[in-house]
Amino acid sequence: MGNREIIALHPVDGPEPYPLEVRRRIRRDVRADYLRAARAIDAGGFDAVSVQHEYGIWGGHDGEYVLEFVHALRTPVVATLHTVLQHPSPSQRRILIELAGAAAATVVMSTSASNLLTRSYGINPATIEIIPHGVPDLPLIDPDLAKPLLGLEGRTVILSFGLLGPGKGYESAIAAMPAIVAADPTALYVIVGATHPEMLRREGEAYRRKLETVASELGVSDHVRFVGRFVDAAELGTWLEAADIFVTPYPNLEQIVSGTLAYAMSAGKATVSTPYAYASERLAHGRGRLVQPGSTPALAAAIIELALQPALRNEYGRKAYAHSRGMLWREVGGAYRRLLARVAQPVLTSGGEGLALAGRATVRV
Repeated sequence: MGNREIIALHPVDGPEPYPLEVRRRIRRDVRADYLRAARAIDAGGFDAVSVQHEYGIWGGHDGEYVLEFVHALRTPVVATLHTVLQHPSPSQRRILIELAGAAAATVVMSTSASNLLTRSYGINPATIEIIPHGVPDLPLIDPDLAKPLLGLEGRTVILSFGLLGPGKGYESAIAAMPAIVAADPTALYVIVGATHPEMLRREGEAYRRKLETVASELGVSDHVRFVGRFVDAAELGTWLEAADIFVTPYPNLEQIVSGTLAYAMSAGKATVSTPYAYASERLAHGRGRLVQPGSTPALAAAIIELALQPALRNEYGRKAYAHSRGMLWREVGGAYRRLLARVAQPVLTSGGEGLALAGRATVRV
């Protein structure tokens, strides 16, 4: 791709500084910044704007400032939706419908999200594109080869990762550990990830300490480990490669995408999950095990079965790995490149070419 510009939505007390590729910032709660950014994009001769939408990251009530931004733009917009709620509030519903109506194309990451947009929001299916969540190209290896790199030799490693906060179901996974340890005394549940920045600002590490207390009261402190920091891509890849079983015990069954699950599949992990929308789709056809939400015994039983049956574990992992090949970043990047080229404004070059995305520029917000 040719020139590009990344614009960051900057929250109050947000991180500083940004990487060099971030050329501009929009202060999340300053409405005038949205209009200024739109004018700068239009003046910059960009071909297309890729807008990443999640209600909580844009300013205004339910993130409504995104609408002021896209309506001010003359450059074509591709909106990627990271959340599509089955039961939105009237405000959330209005914002999503209006955003999709202003965009030249709307991207979702699963068939279930696409169906929900057309069925419940009335979005024209001709404007919807399904492009999966991208994943790295990790090798499919025996976890025992990676465990020595993390000091995990001889352990059955159960892994979850992502920003730490309520709503991930970690309590139920920790509650399942006494039964799991009774069946496999080598079991170790590892939760990798820093506390969510907004929670850290409000409450510090109170939630992590609460989970540690739960593990202590259950007598499994030696079988639950917290890696309470951000890890880079290389270290995350090592944790994934070393894991025997991956767990997403999310209680919110409306969750329409999970980057952590996508990454686990890219490493060929046998996954146990609650049947939230994204997991039900990605783990179908024997690519993982779904368990009833809120049932500690069901979660424990599924993990124990995989812990004690390496052949079954490997079967799930191989199927997940094969499915993830269509989700590799190079495949996802190619899909976005083709979509952006299709919606981009026609630009005549000295060679008389038509859509010149590769030679012009794209901005991502």
